[in-house]
Amino acid sequence: MSSSTKIGIIICDRYKTCAGGKCFRSLKRREGAFSIYPREEDVEIVGYTTCGGCPGGNIEYAPEEMEKNGATVIHLATGLVVGYPPCPYISSFKALIEEKHRLNVVIGTHPIPQNYYLTHQALDTWNGEEWKELIAPTLSNEEIRLAYD
Repeated sequence: MSSSTKIGIIICDRYKTCAGGKCFRSLKRREGAFSIYPREEDVEIVGYTTCGGCPGGNIEYAPEEMEKNGATVIHLATGLVVGYPPCPYISSFKALIEEKHRLNVVIGTHPIPQNYYLTHQALDTWNGEEWKELIAPTLSNEEIRLAYD
């Protein structure tokens, strides 16, 4: 019997109408931040919601609901790092969820689309060490980034 991981995804409220297509595609392909899960491992999404809008009011209780559905990992969606400006609260969200709910938190879902990557490179948005660490799980390579444009 294969192992199974249950995850919750929290997206930026700016993208509240997002149907999750890139996230679900990348989960199936194990690309971006989902590359941490072996292909033979079953991964089930047990919650999908927004942060609730700045400064993230939904972060206080959404992880608890996801945990009730069996979530052991929360993914803070790629939109939180590629939107402009990137979410200024992302590190705080991660810290709160890990401390209050004792859940693992992964920054990102699908690979960063190339068009966002180029914009942020031109604007020097991700120049700090913290940002290099935050985007690392979703950076991928140019070929994969282009597939998510």
